[in-house]
Amino acid sequence: MTIEPSAKPLTFETLYSEPSIIGTLPTAASWSADGRSLAFLWNDVGHTFRDIWIWERETKARRRLTQLGTGRTSGEPVGISELAWLSDGRIAFVLQGQLYLALGDGTVQPLAIGTQGVSAIAAASDGTALAFLSGNALMIVAADVAAQPKTLVAGSTFVGVESFQCATNGNLVFVEADDTNTRKIEIAYDSRGEARKDRFVRSFPGDLLTRRRVGLVRPEGGEVTWFDRPDAEDAIWGYGLSKDGKSLFISSSDLSIKNHTIFMFDTRSGARNVFYAANDPVKIRPDWQVSFAPDDKGLIVLTDRDGYNHVHRLPEQGAALEPITSGSWEIAEFAVDASNGQIYFIANEAHPAERHVYSVALTGGAVTRLTSPAGIHVPTYAPDFSAFADLFSDDMTPPELLVQPTEGRSKPQEVTHSPLPAFAERRWAEVRYVSFKSHVDGAELMARVMLPPDFKPDGTHPMVVGSVYSDGLLNQWGGRAAHPSWGIDQYLASRGFVVVSPEIRGSFGRGRDWNRAMLNSYGTQDIEDIADCVTTLTGLGYADPKRVGLWGSSYGGLMTLMSLFKKPGFYAAGFAGAPATNVWHAYPEQGWIMGLTEGEDYIERYHAQSALFHSAGLEDALTIIHGTKDEVVLYADTMALVEKMIGQGKTFELVTLPGTGHAWAKQSRTLTRFAYGKLAAFFERHLKNSPEVSSATE
Repeated sequence: MTIEPSAKPLTFETLYSEPSIIGTLPTAASWSADGRSLAFLWNDVGHTFRDIWIWERETKARRRLTQLGTGRTSGEPVGISELAWLSDGRIAFVLQGQLYLALGDGTVQPLAIGTQGVSAIAAASDGTALAFLSGNALMIVAADVAAQPKTLVAGSTFVGVESFQCATNGNLVFVEADDTNTRKIEIAYDSRGEARKDRFVRSFPGDLLTRRRVGLVRPEGGEVTWFDRPDAEDAIWGYGLSKDGKSLFISSSDLSIKNHTIFMFDTRSGARNVFYAANDPVKIRPDWQVSFAPDDKGLIVLTDRDGYNHVHRLPEQGAALEPITSGSWEIAEFAVDASNGQIYFIANEAHPAERHVYSVALTGGAVTRLTSPAGIHVPTYAPDFSAFADLFSDDMTPPELLVQPTEGRSKPQEVTHSPLPAFAERRWAEVRYVSFKSHVDGAELMARVMLPPDFKPDGTHPMVVGSVYSDGLLNQWGGRAAHPSWGIDQYLASRGFVVVSPEIRGSFGRGRDWNRAMLNSYGTQDIEDIADCVTTLTGLGYADPKRVGLWGSSYGGLMTLMSLFKKPGFYAAGFAGAPATNVWHAYPEQGWIMGLTEGEDYIERYHAQSALFHSAGLEDALTIIHGTKDEVVLYADTMALVEKMIGQGKTFELVTLPGTGHAWAKQSRTLTRFAYGKLAAFFERHLKNSPEVSSATE
């Protein structure tokens, strides 16, 4: 008998409980060296604790390798966090910062006993040893339970290894970060009845920055070879060692990202040259990727020098870029299949909200789309590129792991099925996409719109816009997934709200000129894009223009405040989470958009882009929610805005979350239910004139 989905309103207990109704996200997909087996981390009954699972390519069989999560339920640790295959078929993994080995029969043995804070594990090139970070020290250990780990690069309080790569010649290339001269801040807060104080490394615009350099070390240890750039404070976007080990590239830019340079080093002499350099005075997204071309003959470069992010060949130093792909769409990332002369990449060629996997010959030519279902596809390629694991999701499907061959058009093989049976028994919101235009410059944009049950375009529905942020137009379960907002979105839709995620400038996929308007424009162009979305949707009858609310967090909180402050009366209510009210306290990297602390106009620019200086315009309902231990957006900045609005006689609400950091909606399920309960009740009151409802029970 087929069970009809229930239209009964959802509750936060239904949405944010353990086991989760949407299941557990499969993570850390990794192929064995022979490409016959796929390992991944998962829980098949929806709990947070992930074990190692194996899928065999030949038999299509799936089995659970480790049993460490057996008997563990809610409140337990998140389980295994990383894995790496060794050459003999064993799998190394990390559990609560400790390193272990899993044998073929599931037996677990400790490795590198006594080593703490393990992360970023990777098998060395021959698969017989394991490199990893312990805190910020780079270490290596033979894949033997009796082996003692060796420190290759030591770390200290403010200096240590940030990332590394195991090169094909056995050497390790790494980035060392030095925060000795970087600002340190202390955040005082109260939690669990005690006064506390935590210390963070945290730069502000105009401060000294983290200094980075790239080093090379042999697997047996010894002296490090360093490769310095002219300015150690410049960003590093990528680095890599050639197959023959003779050359090293570093993809770098200045803080503003307006100047991109690829340095090439001779690893024997240390000689440095500028292999490629470009200047773009309006660039606001560092979407570059660089890789050595097959046989080390030049580089493959992902850049938007032609207006859109595409892959190019750079045959030699100083040569012109040779386009491999082109078109009014963009590539997010690529991988080079040197043996078969192919490039595989993720792009939005099919639709602005979709990401598909494609292939193209290294010489260019026709592009082949490999994935069929509309949605978001994230590939993990087999070593020989004969197949890829595909983490797939769409608007109606929580993420699942599939496997698909790169040749032919055979149907993908389902590896996981994550949602609980109750998922199919509930009625989930329909999603559609609606185009709109900017009234500022006529640019094309699009909105992701979730519809309530029995929706009719009669202009009577309340509408919630958010969570507003860049890169929010995604055809995947929950849309933008930085917060667990899939649940609050579904909850609001079930209660009659139209829920909207608008595309805004500064996002991926539409090209350099489309994004140009965002330069020096926090709280200006972005809020105009959101308002144009609202005007279009209300004009089409999606909602009542007098019952539109807006919410977002961090930068989304800034947009929420600026929208209310600069467009009074346009929205009925706004809910701002951890709002970046004062961009003077942003990370220096925000200078990509707001500009650096230089030039005669920089104070004027910072004031123009900071909500703190625009609060006089507030006329509509506002709630701010913020954690007191937030080192990303300082709680002190919220206090400064609160003091100012009190002095201005403004009416608003403040929800304080003691001891909570920047991710205020995902620290625990209890906190999630509380915070999103506040958000839902706020919009119920101000957009539906309804009393607060209990959202904790059916």
